[in-house]
Amino acid sequence: MLEVYRSSSIEWKPSPVVALATSVDASQVAAARDDGSLEIWLVSPGSVGWHCQLTIYGSSSSKISSLVWCRSGSPGLPSGRLFSSSLDGSVSEWDLFDLKQKIALDSIGVSIWQIAAAPCVNSLLNREGKSPHLENGHVNDKHDDDSDTETSDSEDDMVEFDKQPITENTHVALACDDGCVRIYNISGSEKLTYIKSLTRVSGRVLSVAWSPDGNLIYSGSNDGFIRCWDAKLAYEIYRITVGLGGSGSGPDLCIWSLLALRCGTLVSADSTGSVQFWDSQHGTLLQAHSCHKGDAFALAAVPSHNRVFSAGSDGQVVLYKYSNDRTGSDNDNSSAKLMKRWIYVGYVRAHTHDVKALTVAVPISREDLVLPDEKVKKVRCREKPIDFSYHKWAHLGVPMLISAGYDTKLFAYSAQEFTKFSPHDICPAPQRVPSHLVLNTAFDQKPLLLVQASNWLDIFCIRVKTGAVPGMGSGPFGGLATMDLLARVKSKAARKIICSTFSTSGLLFAYSDHVKPNLFELKRCEDGKNAWTVNKRHLPSNLPFAHSMVFSFDSSRLIIAGHDRRIYVVDVESAELVHTFIPCHREHDEGLPPSEPPMTKMVVSSDGQWLAAINCFGDIYVFNLEIQRQHWFISRLDGASVTAAGFTPRNSNVIIISTSSNQVYAFDVEAKQLGEWSMRHTFVLPRRYQEFPGEVIGLSFPPSSNSSSVIIYSSRAMCLIDFGLPVDQEANNDMINGHEPALKKLQNNSTNARTKRKLKSCELDSKHNGRKNFEFCAFRDPVLFVGHVSRNSVLIIDKPWMEVLKTFDTAPVHRHIFGT
Repeated sequence: MLEVYRSSSIEWKPSPVVALATSVDASQVAAARDDGSLEIWLVSPGSVGWHCQLTIYGSSSSKISSLVWCRSGSPGLPSGRLFSSSLDGSVSEWDLFDLKQKIALDSIGVSIWQIAAAPCVNSLLNREGKSPHLENGHVNDKHDDDSDTETSDSEDDMVEFDKQPITENTHVALACDDGCVRIYNISGSEKLTYIKSLTRVSGRVLSVAWSPDGNLIYSGSNDGFIRCWDAKLAYEIYRITVGLGGSGSGPDLCIWSLLALRCGTLVSADSTGSVQFWDSQHGTLLQAHSCHKGDAFALAAVPSHNRVFSAGSDGQVVLYKYSNDRTGSDNDNSSAKLMKRWIYVGYVRAHTHDVKALTVAVPISREDLVLPDEKVKKVRCREKPIDFSYHKWAHLGVPMLISAGYDTKLFAYSAQEFTKFSPHDICPAPQRVPSHLVLNTAFDQKPLLLVQASNWLDIFCIRVKTGAVPGMGSGPFGGLATMDLLARVKSKAARKIICSTFSTSGLLFAYSDHVKPNLFELKRCEDGKNAWTVNKRHLPSNLPFAHSMVFSFDSSRLIIAGHDRRIYVVDVESAELVHTFIPCHREHDEGLPPSEPPMTKMVVSSDGQWLAAINCFGDIYVFNLEIQRQHWFISRLDGASVTAAGFTPRNSNVIIISTSSNQVYAFDVEAKQLGEWSMRHTFVLPRRYQEFPGEVIGLSFPPSSNSSSVIIYSSRAMCLIDFGLPVDQEANNDMINGHEPALKKLQNNSTNARTKRKLKSCELDSKHNGRKNFEFCAFRDPVLFVGHVSRNSVLIIDKPWMEVLKTFDTAPVHRHIFGT
């Protein structure tokens, strides 16, 4: 029985999400946090596949206010170009290949509250050759007709793309604190080019939006007015006084968000909590809803523009639906008048704090592998989703709503069954603190743990104590772990730490910020029993800052994956550069300048021979450290990103890879091929693993050369896989993602027969021994780290979410409890 030791004593304070944006190809969602960091999440049509692909650590002083994704016009950038506006008056472009923030517009001297991109008109053609409706890169050729059935709404929002020439966004509008709306050109250069400014108004311009045809610009300010401008001639066409019944307008009414729909409706969200629908042609009020009990901050619409969502400081996300009603004679339809209106449908409250941002994404990644002769069932299942999953309502081409806010979390909702299904928690452990556990250290063989915070490193000594572990149910048991703080090392000038690593001996550790990598040595003082000192060690002066770092297994060398896309090997003792690798995916490319993306993960084998470097897109580069050459290149597996990797202690030539599509691969790097286990089992994993709760964030091997098992874990559960036991076949006939039925037709029948006979005998043995492969254990609290302390015991670092909420600068939304 596996023993579990638990600790919740580390500091963890994630940063609020202040802005969201969906990429042009709808495959990614960008989330900007208050600390200046930017996360790119892969959009998935189900709980399998949501993955934080990369994180870029930007400047914490700029304070991002909004995000916008623009078409690039380049085939190499299908997701588009990502820009952000900041309260310091600057605009940045985020390079998702080189993983860096680039200033596209130096500070204009006033805060920029919002940035909006002009729509791309006639950039896509539908199958009939007609010009479709466009919004945020999504195409839909349906009309905004209302329907009361779930199926018709779903079909109305199904999105199909054709490969046609795409023109890029050329203009962006900035809502500025000095009352101006400034228009810039973004094409053909890394810097924004100023075009013109609209007439300055009193107060601050807080929100800006373009009309669907790009001819009009709408601006909202803190004086309670919405203004409509001619985008070409830069003059004001009309203005709207916001405020229900003519009251509430003035300097205290802020227009936080505007949304222009193709049906000719303009939607506004303001500081009174009102969401109002206006006739954009005449500026007259159509409907007004006061569903929020505080400021309404954000608006979003599905691609068909027949559903609108709003969110605000009360933690609610509210749905409004476009409806066509006929009024007049009931007997004579010809005399009946068509009444178009927006009706309130319902709300969902998943957040505990203010909801600051909304966006709509349309999954286009693969969830179901359907053969050409198979029919797709279009009727959506109405049953309640099983735990940890929302695949029953998530379908390809059907829009999903994503919300985020001050509680630091991201939630995904069904845009069609918004009030019927619970939202999915995309990120149960936001901004998880990276940790490194080393065993049998030079300090009396005690295990040490390195924890990386935003601008400091903590080193703990782990002591385990037998006893009951709360929250672990009837599964593993063990006790509580005590973590004694040995040392804290703060980064210079409070710079943000990008990556860190810990040597197996526990004597050396290193980190990198945005300036350079740093190496330190941990020592115990001779004059005090419990006194510890940290000494800084020298590194070559010309090393770039790193995205990933790792020590060789014998701690003699430090390997640094630089931001310049090179990998540097440094001898720790002499502080000299031993070798530089330039990753490439073709053998004849060796010696050429670096062209591959930066490496964000690295692992080494226990015999010191192999180094595996992984980029954020899922490509794997294997290097032979003995002969100092690249040995193998593994292209991204089924288009998925790598979530965790590690060489097995039992065989240093075998590397285990876990992907964002919840697949597990075992590669024999020496033979340059899939391992025998993967050839037999990778695509027939049990359904319970395919529905792994949460995004896989790490794996841990027992510290034994005889063990054949690994623990793969997310922040919500862990799974024990023993490569020496057969894969449990109890659910292979009903696989999620549909991999198994298609692959069965591609496999040899005779081989399957032999495999089944072998597996059947092994299953009998495993049942007799009382062991079960792919055994899960769910966590009560968000887990940040899982690591083996011994062969049969693991350390789990978690934190109750209620304790995390207490560390936030803002209080949770007050909810009245009936009867109190």
